[in-house]
Amino acid sequence: MDSIEIATLSIVALLGLIGLKVPIGVALIVVSFVGIWLSTSMGAAWGLTRAVPFNFVAKWEFSAVPMFLLMGYIASNAGLTTAMFTAMRLLLNRLPGGLACATVGASSMFAAASGSSIATSAAMARIAIPEMSRAKYDLSLSTGSVASAGTLGSMIPPSIAMVIYGVFTDTSIGKLFIAGVIPGLLSALMFVVMIVIRVRLKPSLAPREQVARVWSPELKAALKEIWPLPTLILCVLGGIFAGLMTPTEAGSVGAFVAILITLYRGVFSIALMRGALRDAAIGTSTIFLIAIGASMFTAYMGLSGLPATVSQGLLDTVESPITLILIIAAVCLIGGMFLDSIGLMLLTLPFFIPVLQGADIDFIWFGIIMVKLLEIGLITPPVGLNCYVIQSAMGKSVPLSTVFRGAGWFVATDLVTLSLLISFPILALWLPGLMG
Repeated sequence: MDSIEIATLSIVALLGLIGLKVPIGVALIVVSFVGIWLSTSMGAAWGLTRAVPFNFVAKWEFSAVPMFLLMGYIASNAGLTTAMFTAMRLLLNRLPGGLACATVGASSMFAAASGSSIATSAAMARIAIPEMSRAKYDLSLSTGSVASAGTLGSMIPPSIAMVIYGVFTDTSIGKLFIAGVIPGLLSALMFVVMIVIRVRLKPSLAPREQVARVWSPELKAALKEIWPLPTLILCVLGGIFAGLMTPTEAGSVGAFVAILITLYRGVFSIALMRGALRDAAIGTSTIFLIAIGASMFTAYMGLSGLPATVSQGLLDTVESPITLILIIAAVCLIGGMFLDSIGLMLLTLPFFIPVLQGADIDFIWFGIIMVKLLEIGLITPPVGLNCYVIQSAMGKSVPLSTVFRGAGWFVATDLVTLSLLISFPILALWLPGLMG
């Protein structure tokens, strides 16, 4: 067999291992090692295994990952999201489905201090779903809104997915972060519009709350307590946009500011820091294992020549860049049903990068589209990870089918948003263009 045939069989073997529930990072490492061994020699396979993981993880940009995770877990463990949800609830209670809309708003703010969709969903599930249950909201609407709003953590900067995408594609992480602002806010707005329309058409989904005065004492008190999250956002995104900090430096500053906020508010404790550090370490290790496997897989695919062959075949067959994007979107939407978001991105990028380069497609624009596709994958069955997070947070009282049914409306809304991002690249490229 030649190298192309071996690489093709390796992909089949990889999908088989993933289907057998082998962790995707381990599967990538094993398939890459065996593939290089069969294509070249055992010595070359061992050489790649020794060199690639160290060279990859040693990249300075990757140090942003644990810092952003730590910042998010400190904010979550310190309860900085509670006041934000309260303020959003009081601001949006005049809208039909106000609590669900408040969940989207609060998730958007927390996403900007987290960078992780899973962390955003887990934090909001403990706050928003009990409130909606007390208000007798439809269970599918309440759980689906939290699971779907949590996906905003992938788009609204800082985003762990964007850091990894930027490293793999050699794209400016700072510009990716800024590019995600408008698409992230657009996604949140589309969710709110969909909730309002659904509840207007079927009021039994969300009984109306008692409408408070616009500037009630409760709202004034809540607004006084929401300053920590805007402060974190200003420190991180403001520093990046102004060119004062790199994303890595912004992550470190964000984690430090989060600690200062907990000290100022009197909620700092050794237990809080121990939990945040443990969760950040576990999250970082999981991401790095997948990233190491993906870097080995990328090196192996480059050696085999399969991505170049596939890329040339696509470019010879499809002339329109939009058609290429739609084909890639279809692949990611189907793959997102079965693979976790980071694994899907890293598994497909070795094939997408040559196609994008050949078609002269902007990597920042495509990065935003890719992240939107990953968001959709987080709430599509059977492996919609955010939906499992919600069920885990609420216990067996919430059937998984109920969460997926509620999330289905948000998937449809995300597809509309995706079409807008593809049709109007300026939505993603305008703000990065201001950075120079």
